[in-house]
Amino acid sequence: MARTVKEMIDEANALVPKLGFDEAQAMIAKGGVLVLDVRDAPELALTGTIAGARHVSRGMLEFRADPASPYHDADFDPARPVLVYCASGGRSALGGKVLKDMGYAQVYNIGGFKDWAEAGGAVDHPVEPGMT
Repeated sequence: MARTVKEMIDEANALVPKLGFDEAQAMIAKGGVLVLDVRDAPELALTGTIAGARHVSRGMLEFRADPASPYHDADFDPARPVLVYCASGGRSALGGKVLKDMGYAQVYNIGGFKDWAEAGGAVDHPVEPGMT
């Protein structure tokens, strides 16, 4: 039976814990965490990123996270905590579920970039559009 995007996001949200601003900021301050921005490059060019975040668009996530992939990114380690965000929380939920499916144990959805910025979180300036 076909599933809707809403159903898929609801399932992902049930499996990937959501962290609030204070919890996410505390984990980042502690260090050793991968902060992952899964938005598309043009979005980053308009808004910037959470300070220190690694950009991997949602479409490339599986390829960057898989050690067997020729596109693997060494920043990805299944033993390392990962905080995932996007514009509003939907893509980060789906991306977080994919990481859990791939064996990443400590994956958290920190929601949307706008919420982070409005809460006073550190932000890096907009970047040039392109594939990263």
